[in-house]
Amino acid sequence: MLWVPIVVPLLLMLVAASVPSSVAATARFRPLLVPLGGLIHLGVVTLMIVRGEGAPGQSAGQGGSSAGWDSSWGWGWLALDDLSRLVLPLFSVVFFACSLYVPVYLRLRQERSNRVFSAALLGFLAMGTLIVETHHLGLMWVALEACALATAPLLFFNENARSLEATWKYLLLGAVGIALALLGTLFLAYSALYAGIESTLVLDDVLREAPRLSRPWLHGAFILLFIGYGTKMGLAPMHTWKPDAYGESPGVVGALLAGGMTACVFLALLRFFQICAAANELAFARQIFVAGGLFSVGVGAAFMVRQGDYKRMLAYSSVEHMGLLVLGVGVGGVAVLGALLHLLNNGLAKAAMFMAAGNIHRAYGAKTVDRVSGALDRVPVSATLFLAGFFALTGTPPFGTFVSEFTILRGAMAAGHVGIAAVLMGLLLLAFVAMGSTVLKVVHGPATASTEEDGARGGGGVRFRDSLATVGPAIALLLGVCFLGLVVPTQLNAALLAAARMIEGGRP
Repeated sequence: MLWVPIVVPLLLMLVAASVPSSVAATARFRPLLVPLGGLIHLGVVTLMIVRGEGAPGQSAGQGGSSAGWDSSWGWGWLALDDLSRLVLPLFSVVFFACSLYVPVYLRLRQERSNRVFSAALLGFLAMGTLIVETHHLGLMWVALEACALATAPLLFFNENARSLEATWKYLLLGAVGIALALLGTLFLAYSALYAGIESTLVLDDVLREAPRLSRPWLHGAFILLFIGYGTKMGLAPMHTWKPDAYGESPGVVGALLAGGMTACVFLALLRFFQICAAANELAFARQIFVAGGLFSVGVGAAFMVRQGDYKRMLAYSSVEHMGLLVLGVGVGGVAVLGALLHLLNNGLAKAAMFMAAGNIHRAYGAKTVDRVSGALDRVPVSATLFLAGFFALTGTPPFGTFVSEFTILRGAMAAGHVGIAAVLMGLLLLAFVAMGSTVLKVVHGPATASTEEDGARGGGGVRFRDSLATVGPAIALLLGVCFLGLVVPTQLNAALLAAARMIEGGRP
């Protein structure tokens, strides 16, 4: 069944791209293909995860090597292991929630054709799934680049100068990152040849031969891959595309990128961390992860200070949280468990907040605090969600981010990194104050005359108001974050522990 959540979105993408826009009825029908694809994807993923639970031991994978997954789920280079079983449901849930938002959003944007937008979303879903499922490092690289190409039309949807600049910056910087990642992948393959063993890019084979790989070439590969995939992930200082891309794209696109795409790229980066762990080079990989993660948290928190554009603020918040994920894995121990839990919490919370920010943007026709205020009066539900999302992203109880951030801090203290823990606490406090300043300006205060006028234009002449279709998905996502702050289900806890062991041990 592993090919189903890849092929079905691709088929629906072809249908969306082939439906002519000249017929009004078909043009209105096209956006419904997106939630249809999301629903099928979520159903198949749920079935795979449920049926995959309790698999009797580990079987031989492709080529007779121990792949760390039940062979009944393998299809060529596709597989579900402990890491992908954690990331794939998150990606599917985030996409499905966003897909429910897409049809009503496109009805509000009837001045734009929805043909390319709908097709690109379905292509994004297919390629994101391929990133998570593939156990071939070369194919994973191809899937990442294909996902980036599918994202470009989504960023350019507004068709103005700023969105064009954001799209080109995303493509150019992403091209540099993906080129470095390709070079790192070649270094990894050559590390086997240099050691006199057969070169392969199949993950389980690389893990098996990892102790024999050439150390200098492996170190070089990991550094290049960290920079390359770190660019795609939005780690500082390779993050410069992110504020423009998130700030100028529709809110639902920002939700997909910050909540879903980053999780897929993080998994890709963890694959190479696994290889270093299997090669007994865990200390080397941890040093890079800790340094890069802490720097990214600092940059994200610093750039949120006095940030007047609330969508760019969310982009810098993503930079901060990506750094937090990498830092947690680098610290090791219980912090790895916290990082994986934070991956889930951040993905759900960031998607919800971007959708709420998109609603506010539609209501005001602006995204800067000098033109947006009093959102609680104009769009009360969206403003409340925006405020609740702020508390969720900054690790405030009872949201799950408090549990995951506290676990990372506890792991840092337990590992003896008292200085790192102290610096991290200071940066998290700075992010809380900086983000709170912008959020409170948006949700409170009287609406000015200029924002009233812009709000009418922003909805195509019809003033935007909250509705179940525009706020329901964000409410569901935030409730999920709140639930994870109150209780972590036994099965989820077991999945987190298995994934954490897999990361640090290199193998399941």
